[in-house]
Amino acid sequence: MKNWIYIASTFLCLVAASCTISYKFNGTVIDYDKIKTIAIEDFTNHAAMVYAPLTSVLNEKIKDTYTRQTRLSLVDRNGDLELSGEVVGYDVTPMGMTSSSLSAETRITLRVNVRYTNNTNHEEDFERSYTAYRNFDSNLLLTDVQDQLIDELVEEICENIYNNTVANW
Repeated sequence: MKNWIYIASTFLCLVAASCTISYKFNGTVIDYDKIKTIAIEDFTNHAAMVYAPLTSVLNEKIKDTYTRQTRLSLVDRNGDLELSGEVVGYDVTPMGMTSSSLSAETRITLRVNVRYTNNTNHEEDFERSYTAYRNFDSNLLLTDVQDQLIDELVEEICENIYNNTVANW
């Protein structure tokens, strides 16, 4: 009986070691026979508070998201899909007061308005606002955490835009 268990377990280990499961999922629902190009206009900054690197980080990240995760060619204009928009809010606000009437945390909030046009199916067109925020310890200087937080906020917003456009989530 022990030999049988040993042989069976050895066999299962060999089978498991020789098999690999490969699964790739990027979530796109694109008919590449109809949709081949995407035009992404540079987003402008209309927020009251301006952080200079913000729009360049957003523009690069959104273009990178579509070129990495789809087979769409990026064109300057007249794409099968079109994205445009603007930063409409970039705010830093104190959150939660301590017993000494000082802010315990600070929230950085990014709001982006997006217009999406699907020139092969205009029923999918939309205009939508996306918001992301992060809190950070008020003992930290904004200048020390701003770049990292901007990267995180932009990443979240780009992921949501991508999911609402070509992933249809």
